[in-house]
Amino acid sequence: MGLLSRVLERRGAEVPLAQKRDPLHASGLSDAELRATWICASWLLGYPDAALLGQADVIRRLAEDLPEQTGSGLLAGLEAIGALPLTELQSRYVDTFDTRRRGCLYLTYFSQGDTRRRGMALVRIKQDFRAAGAEVGNNELPDHLPTVLEFAAAYDAERGAKILRTNRPGLELLRIHLQEIDSPWHGVLEAISETLPPLDMEDREAVMRLAAEGPDDETVGLDGYGQEEDAAAVAAHTMAAPSSCDHDATAGAVPIELTKGPRR
Repeated sequence: MGLLSRVLERRGAEVPLAQKRDPLHASGLSDAELRATWICASWLLGYPDAALLGQADVIRRLAEDLPEQTGSGLLAGLEAIGALPLTELQSRYVDTFDTRRRGCLYLTYFSQGDTRRRGMALVRIKQDFRAAGAEVGNNELPDHLPTVLEFAAAYDAERGAKILRTNRPGLELLRIHLQEIDSPWHGVLEAISETLPPLDMEDREAVMRLAAEGPDDETVGLDGYGQEEDAAAVAAHTMAAPSSCDHDATAGAVPIELTKGPRR
């Protein structure tokens, strides 16, 4: 835990009040730079296939036009991903994100675990999506990191930044984990982190707790929220293996679909 504490201290800082009030622009990046960073990160964190590799030139052009604070991480991730044969890359993706708890791409899993509270957190994210004219496909949870990044880039940057900031401790634990295992996707998480405010004391304490104890767990499920409009559907998917980031999670691609709507 000593190494983790030192890493967090280097990344943490006293957060100015103005940054706390405006998580969207706390990084100093413009709206266009934030959106470009997020869409590139969304593509790079998707399940690797021929379509992703076909977007490499677009990602490179976007990343090269970004400030070094985010562009360098995206380019490093793109280079690392492109250096591997597709079958090996797919195998590493599954091993990294589908079978390891610390490699979970479902943001509320870190903050809420497999508990009743997670159902409500998912409903709140889905409501943010809906307010911006976006819908998540029935087979996907709204807290999937590539989906949140796509939402922030293409629909509502302010609401997307809020979701990322709310789940910052989980993102930081994921970033540290990918760094520790020398993952090809580590640079992508570095870029995402650079779009957010510095870690504050509460965030650092949450990361330390997650690293020591892991996310909460309960066996009672999410059935207690039947009165919420989306709770029944959310509950049906939340405890499914890929979404709970358990060691027994089903490996392979996860379908992601955002229904088109008015964009802000």
